[in-house]
Amino acid sequence: MAGKYIDITAADGSGQFKGYLATPETGSGPGILLLQEIFGINWHIRDVADYYAEEGYTVLAPDLFWRMEPGVELGYSEEEFQKAFGFYQEFDIAKAIEDMQAATSALQAHDACKGKVGAVGFCLGGKLSYLAAAHCGIDAAVCYYGVGIEADLDLADQITCPMVMHFAELDQFVPGEARDQISDKFSGRAEVEIYTYPGTDHAFNTPGRDSYHKPSAMMAHSRSMACFRRALGPHFNLSELWDAHCYHEFATRDVDATMATMVASPYVNHIPTLTGGVGHDQLKRFYKYHFVNNNPEDTKLIPISRTVGADRIVDEMIFCFTHTSEIDWMLPGIEPTGRYVEVPLVAIVCFRGDKLYNEHIYWDQASVLVQIGKLESEGLPVAGGESARKLQDESLPSNELMGAWSSSEGKPI
Repeated sequence: MAGKYIDITAADGSGQFKGYLATPETGSGPGILLLQEIFGINWHIRDVADYYAEEGYTVLAPDLFWRMEPGVELGYSEEEFQKAFGFYQEFDIAKAIEDMQAATSALQAHDACKGKVGAVGFCLGGKLSYLAAAHCGIDAAVCYYGVGIEADLDLADQITCPMVMHFAELDQFVPGEARDQISDKFSGRAEVEIYTYPGTDHAFNTPGRDSYHKPSAMMAHSRSMACFRRALGPHFNLSELWDAHCYHEFATRDVDATMATMVASPYVNHIPTLTGGVGHDQLKRFYKYHFVNNNPEDTKLIPISRTVGADRIVDEMIFCFTHTSEIDWMLPGIEPTGRYVEVPLVAIVCFRGDKLYNEHIYWDQASVLVQIGKLESEGLPVAGGESARKLQDESLPSNELMGAWSSSEGKPI
């Protein structure tokens, strides 16, 4: 638990309630009101708060069950689910709106909150995030599988801030009919984005639950971050941060400086060879002994294109080197051949806040093996250095590996 609990004063004078507060490493940032599931401020909600704090936000997760039982913190067993559902049935929405307003005011008044405030919630919290957008004057809202939003569509005109809603295709708590009603109500509202994730069920964002679906959770978080970055900030120069990381990898070859550009627990995955590392120690070991100091002296990157998103960069380049030393990460176990190689390479780099979180690196390993003489291309649909040359010059011939290409010559098109 990286955050701490603070006291929030109820607006109706009935007392105080707790809220879990997580702050960014910089000490301050825009605010996010994090709205709970029916399980209270449990480990999952605290993890989400810490996650968004790492993204640069000051996050407050108020205990909205306090009027029934303060400090509810349940897991996901059947027994705990039944207890949680009991709280849900007794939950007073009107009082919850008052408590959200009080929590929003407490967040805005906190020294660690600078600038605008958004809201994000899950399940019950997804509905509450929608209500916060209508009642609490927030600047952006994100709703994950919000249960019962369709019952309050009369509030749609009160929502003027940007909003993103994430739904699960197989969710019985938010069935297709409800999703259709919501989509129809907000059709034509460019500031409201609605996504349904195929093949997923309720709570697809919760690790450890049977319904957890990591690919959808990752996609949903990226879309949520795009909304929050546009509406709230903070804004980071991701291109500059990536350039600094690459500079220390390939120019200064300084492992400590390279690691300093990354979050506390980063990971790197070179997809074709499954090389890299997960976590600080394993990745630093990889960088120190198998990457940063193991690239040939003439290693060069030729930029082709760069796409910068809210939380990631897609970098297209040509990776050039002479195979004068063993390259553990790309050609593990292959003795130097002295051959020159140029291969297209794509790096998809994810950030958390102003630090790199992960890298997924792709290239055509067959092209590399052909160029170093370890794979005979005759009779195989693989190319060598031609791949890199055509990437730089689209006028070079296409379809030369297709034996049937000549058969379509002159046919009607």
